[in-house]
Amino acid sequence: MKSLGTSVKNKLIAKYLTKDSTTDQTKSTDINILLNRIQINKRNESRKKLFFSAAASTGLILFGLIIF
Repeated sequence: MKSLGTSVKNKLIAKYLTKDSTTDQTKSTDINILLNRIQINKRNESRKKLFFSAAASTGLILFGLIIF
C-alpha cells in the first residue's frame, strides 16, 4: 500500500515539473495586421452608431405618429 501512495505522489509531482517548450519561443506581431484591425473596428463601430441612430429616429417618428 505504501508503494501505491508514493507512485501516485510521484505522478502528481511530475506534472508540475515538466516545462512547456512554447513559453521559450518569442512571438512576433505584424504592425499592419494590428492597424488593419483598428480600421475595421472603427468602421464597424461607425456602422453600429449609424444603425442605432436610424432605429432611434424611426422609433421616435412612429411614436409621434401614434400619439398625435
